[in-house]
Amino acid sequence: MVIRPIRTADAEAFEQREDIALVGCMAHARRKFEQALKSDVVRAQQALVLIQQLYMVERRARELGMNVEDRYALRQQKARPIMDTLGQWLVNEYPKILPKSSIGKAFYYLIARYNKIYLYLQDGRLEIDNNLIENSIRPVALGRKNYLFAGSHAGAQRAAMVYSLLGSCKLQNINPYEYLQDVLERLPEHPVNRLGELLPPNWKPAKVTTVTV
Repeated sequence: MVIRPIRTADAEAFEQREDIALVGCMAHARRKFEQALKSDVVRAQQALVLIQQLYMVERRARELGMNVEDRYALRQQKARPIMDTLGQWLVNEYPKILPKSSIGKAFYYLIARYNKIYLYLQDGRLEIDNNLIENSIRPVALGRKNYLFAGSHAGAQRAAMVYSLLGSCKLQNINPYEYLQDVLERLPEHPVNRLGELLPPNWKPAKVTTVTV
């Protein structure tokens, strides 16, 4: 199974594919209940307490440095009962509130996505939310207006390629300056059919620094 974030605009198309499972984000649901605190403080707090308990399980897994299998087992033991309680509570309380109120919208949002969010319990590789992805793309979003002035459409495409290349270096814990210096020096004589060797995941520096003691 391949795990990757998708845009909301793509969700409907991916929903039709049998080989893809869409996973919901609990952080977005939590935000709705935070916004509903002024509408119905009691119910909003009840939801937030249960959601916070789920995040406490995730925090424990990180603090203990759990691998995928251990995190899955912990979730089955600790998080699944909380999610089940949350789901039953949503079903019980939703008929008692005004659908168009802030708390009603928060209930509807989570109920509509409950099954998709529940999927994170099924795989230890999955996160409870997509905050890590959102944090990683925040610099791109903040600089979006600046990127409008790339000179031309082709210039913007080239800038995007460089941005992606440097982002890959970051994911591989590679120093971008050292990477670019090495690759640019090797490119003129490097075989075209072996360019894949120079991509960040496959890159190995040509020069090895030795220190004589």
